[in-house]
Amino acid sequence: MTLLDLAPVIPVVVIDDADRAVPLARALLAGGLPAIEITLRTPCALDAIGRIAAEVPEAVIGAGTVRTPADVDACVRAGARFLVSPGVTPTLLDAMLDSGLPFLPGAATVSEVLTLAERGLRELKFFPAEAAGGVPYLKSLASPIPDVRFCPTGGITPHTAPQYLALPNVGCVGGSWLTPRDALAAGDYTLIQKLAREAADLR
Repeated sequence: MTLLDLAPVIPVVVIDDADRAVPLARALLAGGLPAIEITLRTPCALDAIGRIAAEVPEAVIGAGTVRTPADVDACVRAGARFLVSPGVTPTLLDAMLDSGLPFLPGAATVSEVLTLAERGLRELKFFPAEAAGGVPYLKSLASPIPDVRFCPTGGITPHTAPQYLALPNVGCVGGSWLTPRDALAAGDYTLIQKLAREAADLR
């Protein structure tokens, strides 16, 4: 089983308080979503990843918005079990390969997809999904590049997610709607668990 097969949706989390990380992870797990992506967009992100890795080992905790080899090293040290990047450079790609962790490198064009496939990668992040062409774009890639699967992320909603998941080259989607920042700030884990359960049933 690969990252794309763990659940129909990978929550994409922007977290502002590391104290919220463990109860958040438990709520998402209880809702049926084991893979969680904490984005490196806030100062506490690495701390949050470390806390989840230590206290919720049944969660498959990953790091998103990985942009540099230094990010890769920091995420490995924090305990991340997978990496997600918005795009790739040769240096970043080498660092992610060297990490030994599963990862989803970002691609938005046919040339980027072919470049990554040339390096042996068959599971990619499609980002920014809606802005880069959305469902019609990915549908058009399925025939000429049938051996690559995607996790589209960026602008996807619970209403559009099923359209992506119906495509043969989509394994799962990434969604930020599962963890609204106001719900996180308020500690509303009941709502988060409910949203996770609804997302887990999308397949």
